[in-house]
Amino acid sequence: MELYLDLYRQNYGLHHTILRYPNLYGPRQDPFGEGGVVATFSLQMLMGEQVTINGSGDQERDFVYVEDCPKANLLPMKKGSGQVYNLGTGGGTSINHLFEEMRQLTAYPLDPVHGPPKPGEVFRICLDANKAKKELEWSPSVGLQEGLERTLGHFREQLATTEKPPQKKSN
Repeated sequence: MELYLDLYRQNYGLHHTILRYPNLYGPRQDPFGEGGVVATFSLQMLMGEQVTINGSGDQERDFVYVEDCPKANLLPMKKGSGQVYNLGTGGGTSINHLFEEMRQLTAYPLDPVHGPPKPGEVFRICLDANKAKKELEWSPSVGLQEGLERTLGHFREQLATTEKPPQKKSN
């Protein structure tokens, strides 16, 4: 898609900016969706269910809290046309570390179960966002612990105000 956008810029003068997102997380994320490990762990830990980590848990992701992205979406309207920007923290957080952070915030008593790795899963994903920081003056403002606290707060509230816990939607 990025190549098509550049072709349209060259041929038709289409102004565009490409933003490459890391693993976003936060309130209202589907705990049953693909890639929602923070939401999934949140719900499982708060309900006292067993948490399963796919593979060794040493795989790393670049987690950015969802509220940090609207500003990133608006900044290219004034500058950055024709550019590509990575959004992220520039560092990876292992799934094991994420589990431990969330365990402390929830007082979750169980150890994780390690299941088989997902086929084709990329082991380490972290994005160098220096260009976005320099040219767009964007960087994430919510750290991992604060973002996890906010996300867990949302799920706590959701569980406290509903008669039955969220269920996985059947197809």
